[in-house]
Amino acid sequence: MRLGPADRARCENDQLSARVHIRELAGERLEVTAGACVGVLRLDALEIRIRPKYLGTELDVLRMLEYAAGRDGMLDASRTVLGGAPHLRDLVALLVTEECERILAHGVRRDYVTVEDDLPAVRGRLLVDRQLLRHHGRMDRLACRFDEHDADIVDNRLCAAAVDLVARTADSSTVRARARRAATRFAQMAPTPLGDFRTAWESLGHHRHNAHYRSAHHWAALLLSGGGIDGLFAAGPLASRALLIDMNALFEAFGVRVLREAAAGTGWVVREQSRHRGVLFDERSGRSYGEVRPDLLLSGTVDGVSLRLPVDLKYKLYDDRKLASSDLYQAALYAHALARRPSGDPPTCVLIHPGNASTARQSVAVRRFDGAVSARVRSVSLHLPTLLGTPEGTEQRELLRKVWHAVAG
Repeated sequence: MRLGPADRARCENDQLSARVHIRELAGERLEVTAGACVGVLRLDALEIRIRPKYLGTELDVLRMLEYAAGRDGMLDASRTVLGGAPHLRDLVALLVTEECERILAHGVRRDYVTVEDDLPAVRGRLLVDRQLLRHHGRMDRLACRFDEHDADIVDNRLCAAAVDLVARTADSSTVRARARRAATRFAQMAPTPLGDFRTAWESLGHHRHNAHYRSAHHWAALLLSGGGIDGLFAAGPLASRALLIDMNALFEAFGVRVLREAAAGTGWVVREQSRHRGVLFDERSGRSYGEVRPDLLLSGTVDGVSLRLPVDLKYKLYDDRKLASSDLYQAALYAHALARRPSGDPPTCVLIHPGNASTARQSVAVRRFDGAVSARVRSVSLHLPTLLGTPEGTEQRELLRKVWHAVAG
């Protein structure tokens, strides 16, 4: 299989090549190397699908996204997966279409927008400077600025852009047909193009008036950004050809919420991405040499003693192999610099990774030259299918209690 000039140009995109590297070999063969991402990449010559390694299906990836984003409730597989097992991008396309159809069925939101137009009678405020420059001496055309209660707002423009993209690019003919109908209706109510996606998203806030748009906007943003608001292709032509989700970032966000919920009621505080600039410093100048920032820093009190436990989250499978040296070095630094344990207990950092919850935990000690243990790195596995498949209630709370005991116990 040979790539054409357009495909080669796409593969040279820095953001893409950092996640999926494609190399042409002799005999019209291709070598594809994928990083820690999941999703779909469409080229003219072929379609590349990257499936999750530590999860069951692409639907589980979307469930993980929902949980990490703070939305409760599980995606219903019987409702979501139609006609077999579509790939990740078509699943998102289907969710976008369903949510936009729901909004259309219940009525789209309207809001007051400021409009400037030339009218035969005054409406709102007369723009004197514009009137003098454009219509001097005329009384039949009056330059006015007024508020219009209209559906042509960012809430609906985002939906319109998303279902239009689905209508043009989804693999499923059924989803494309449904999206075309929804896109036609949204285009009538919100004809103004969305423009730059990032600018539109940053201007959009969710409140009680548009809370029912939240899910539609979430899936629309994922589709239009090609894999995440802070991820790939947010303002480039590849967005319509790719949906690649960074599993490192997703696992980190997922783990943060798991530990926040597991810590509820324990008295411990969970701080995310806490910055510590005084750990590494230049001895000559006395200035900070770099920043130390663990994924999580847990702070609590046991028997009147203040304790701290740094936590590092890694999307790597460590059940059947040793912890990587680079991860150990990083975790050992966190333990030495940030951990605080009871007197006589070596400072510890916990390294959380996906895996089988029944696997024996690894514990690696750091010894000084005299043989004394100066720090400890302890690994904890999160069994993602169990966490994602456990319904809310007593069973989930018990599971989170076990997770907390494994991390902080």
